[in-house]
Amino acid sequence: MKSLSALLSFITAANAFAADPQVASWFTLNSGKFAQIYQDNAAKNSDQPSTTWSNGRNSQTQPAYCGVQEILSSANWIYIRSTGLGSQIMGPWLNGRFPNLPIDQHFIFAMSRHPTEQKGNNFNHLGEIGMFVDGVRMFDAGDAFSYSNGNGRDADPRAGIGQGDRIWNRDAYVNESRTFDAALAHQQNWGRYHYHANPIALRYLLGDHVDFDVTTKTYHESQTTPQKHSPIVGWMQDGYPLYGPYGYANATNSASGVRRMTSGFVLRNGKNGTDNLAQTGRHTLPVWEAREQNRSATLTTSETGPNVNEQFPLGHYLEDYAYLGDSGKILGQDFDLDELNGRWCVTPEFPQGTFAYFITIDAAGQPVYPYNMGRRYHGYPNGRLVTAIHEPVTTNFIAHPVTPTKTGASAAAGKTTTLTWNASGYESKSK
Repeated sequence: MKSLSALLSFITAANAFAADPQVASWFTLNSGKFAQIYQDNAAKNSDQPSTTWSNGRNSQTQPAYCGVQEILSSANWIYIRSTGLGSQIMGPWLNGRFPNLPIDQHFIFAMSRHPTEQKGNNFNHLGEIGMFVDGVRMFDAGDAFSYSNGNGRDADPRAGIGQGDRIWNRDAYVNESRTFDAALAHQQNWGRYHYHANPIALRYLLGDHVDFDVTTKTYHESQTTPQKHSPIVGWMQDGYPLYGPYGYANATNSASGVRRMTSGFVLRNGKNGTDNLAQTGRHTLPVWEAREQNRSATLTTSETGPNVNEQFPLGHYLEDYAYLGDSGKILGQDFDLDELNGRWCVTPEFPQGTFAYFITIDAAGQPVYPYNMGRRYHGYPNGRLVTAIHEPVTTNFIAHPVTPTKTGASAAAGKTTTLTWNASGYESKSK
């Protein structure tokens, strides 16, 4: 009888794990493998990835594992230990000329198990907004720089004028995509590998309607008709899920078929009931942002942006977009996603319904604004990075090395190096 009780307890615990998306949705298939990069196009073309690398600024002197290393949970929190490195082969970036390389971040991401809708509008300047299920950081749609009216130019890392006025904020995908790898990711000067938009390599690993070309080593949206709802690809700091681009046609009917979710944002080009910035100039904020910031949409002369031209094309800034709900269009009828880039809906993981964010792409599979999330969270963003865990937790997953790899001097000596997680990162053990 005791054995039967123990078996039933095990089955109950296993079913609870499988039924809990906050625990079960993390991608761990490659967690026991070493992260790899292509350092340049020659390495990519010859399929010669590296497990250690350096460019003088960022150095990965020992191999580090891919992404999620542990999943731990308590009654109120999920904790993810991660290296922050992608599960696919990362890089190259600008054929090896990009000044930053990714490095092991050995962080702990804490996420609330009980997300709660915010009351009122709480505008966020954002930055890091969540975590993808492969343990890679998620950044918002902006690139941290904006137009400086007084200087008549955009701020950027080399301009020496700070970050700009923070009124006309640059779109990261538009302004930085040339520095992305095939996965549409890159890293800043601290080596934090991250996505601003469609994490297409992760979606391929998750089976989310993406194809991989083995010859060019690139990812593409499948040309076939999507047959299933997208999986959870990430979690926002407010504890609500981010799905891929495909959801149920009817938000509350899982039998309504699957289609690509359409963004509620369009360019301010005079179509769809919007104003035309090419004619009026950048003298007003879009209605949605004025509402979010609780300020007037009309700008003073010291706040206006540059005219729309070849240097500052429409779409260069986040404020170049209008929300269709402010132009008389109807959510759920003319477009699918609200100004936060989400909707209340049923999903395979939440058959009773949840608020969920969705990745936005166009009919050709290209990322479109706001990519992952708008400028405000649906819930309270109490998810964060923590330095330690100060409560009893259940270990739901721990990575185990797939195959120890011989590296460096230990390889020359015929020894095998195995890396293990500790409180501050990795400890190398040779045998």
